[in-house]
Amino acid sequence: MRSARPNVEPSDRCPDGGAPQKWETQMSVRNVLIVGGGFTGLTTAIALAQRDVQVTLIDKAPAWARVGHGLTIQGNALRVFREIGVIDEVLAKGQVENSVMLYHADGRVMAELPTPRTGGDDLPATIGALRPDLHEILLRRAEELGVRIRLGLELTSFENHADSATSVLSDGTTETWDVIVIAEGIKSQTRPKLGITEDRQPTGLGIWRAVTSRLPEMTGGMAFPPDDTGAYKVGYTPVSDDQCYIYVLCPPERPDNGLADWQEVRRLMANYHGELDYLRESLGPDTFLNFQEIEWIFVEGPWHSGRVVALGEVVHAVPPLIAQGAAQCLEDAVVFAEHLTQDGDFEHLLTRFHSRRIPRIKGVVDASLLLAKWELHPGTPDADPGRVMAESLVALEAAP
Repeated sequence: MRSARPNVEPSDRCPDGGAPQKWETQMSVRNVLIVGGGFTGLTTAIALAQRDVQVTLIDKAPAWARVGHGLTIQGNALRVFREIGVIDEVLAKGQVENSVMLYHADGRVMAELPTPRTGGDDLPATIGALRPDLHEILLRRAEELGVRIRLGLELTSFENHADSATSVLSDGTTETWDVIVIAEGIKSQTRPKLGITEDRQPTGLGIWRAVTSRLPEMTGGMAFPPDDTGAYKVGYTPVSDDQCYIYVLCPPERPDNGLADWQEVRRLMANYHGELDYLRESLGPDTFLNFQEIEWIFVEGPWHSGRVVALGEVVHAVPPLIAQGAAQCLEDAVVFAEHLTQDGDFEHLLTRFHSRRIPRIKGVVDASLLLAKWELHPGTPDADPGRVMAESLVALEAAP
């Protein structure tokens, strides 16, 4: 791949406090297809469009729907949001948190842990926000930059050529691109077509998420179980002035016990008290609730086949125990765009990109799986979740 664009060091991307740069480039990578319109796909589209790449993004959804739970967004994700020009909107929607409160199940405070500032001292340590709010912000930014978005479409097949790839979409259209990016998420149907043999694996955990009301004095935290009944852990994160999202770790199967979803979550939370009494009682038939088994995947080998590249949760998805799943996907996007638009051989650039990302992601994977193991086996000798969480986040303070 040839390019007139000089190599760009991270410090040249976006000066602290300044507006994100719009790259002036003339590149051999002119047009890219992105498959998947979640955080990974939209952020990749934005980062490439900032560098004058023509981007088309497809998603199987026939229309965008404003549904979804809350998220805890770490500082290194905020650093990406600043780089792609949406940090002000994100901070306006989110609730800042610079520490996490740990509680006993009866409501007594166990400890307050400061959260490492993985995005640097000039950004919050974390924020809580609603997933649909963040998605809408990314969607607007992509449209501002001219990203072409086509809904109700899937990638049926692809074919690699020497310096391009051809896509066949579900509407029968065939088009040729310089690069195709697969950002379909952990359940990707395209992953095995890239020669990737790894597939998603169970963690032994399930999770309920709910968006509900909170009182102004309720600033977030997590509580640990009193015994081996009910939930493994319960926590909540503010996402607006009067709302929060609750997460409830539990076994991976939804029991067939005749209870409605909101009643089942109340049952799991029955032995948790203090602020969680209010949150438990706030759940009712109209509460937005979501249950899923927590799965994981980590592809340590190549993420691409020819000119078709997988990013984000297609190749790495982790339990949400240190809140780094979304952050690592966002980092993928900007680092990939940086490498794709540099001078050099295409295969060499992708190898450099992969080599740069793997150690960082592996640290998150290892820490998250260890924490999941301890959730399943409370009382494990030498278990120290606080230390592992802190150390894994401190390791992410350097730029990706």
